[in-house]
Amino acid sequence: MTAPARQASAPAPDQSRWVLLSAVLDFVLVVLFTVIGRVSHGEGLGFAGVAQTAWPFLTGTLLAWLVFGAWRRPLAVVRTGIPVWLLTVIVGMLLRVVSGQGIAVSFVIVATIVLGVFLLGWRAIVAPIARRSARRA
Repeated sequence: MTAPARQASAPAPDQSRWVLLSAVLDFVLVVLFTVIGRVSHGEGLGFAGVAQTAWPFLTGTLLAWLVFGAWRRPLAVVRTGIPVWLLTVIVGMLLRVVSGQGIAVSFVIVATIVLGVFLLGWRAIVAPIARRSARRA
C-alpha cells in the first residue's frame, strides 16, 4: 500500500509547539495596537483604560480562534491569519459600537491596516522559518 500523496506545498510545521506561541502573539499584538492607539491620542496607559479599549478586539481575536480552529494551523497566513485578522476587526468594531465607545471611518481604516500588518505580518515572517526548521529536523 502506498502512502497518500503529499500536497504540492511545503509540509506544515509542527503545530503543537506553535499553538501557544501563536495565540500569545495574536493577543499581545492586539494589546500593542491598543496601547499605540491610546498613546497616539494622549490617553493614559493604566490597566483599566487599556482593558476598556482592548476588550472588543481581544474578544474578536478569541472568537476567531474558536470559530476558525486557529490551533489547527496557527502559522497559516491565509487559513488562520486572515480570518483572525478580519474577525478581530469586525467583532472589535461592532462591540465598540454596542458598548458606546464609538468608531470613525478613519479609525476603522487604521485599525484594519495595523491589525492586518500585525496579525498577518508575524505569520508571514515566522511560517517559512518554521517550515525550514521542520524540514531540517
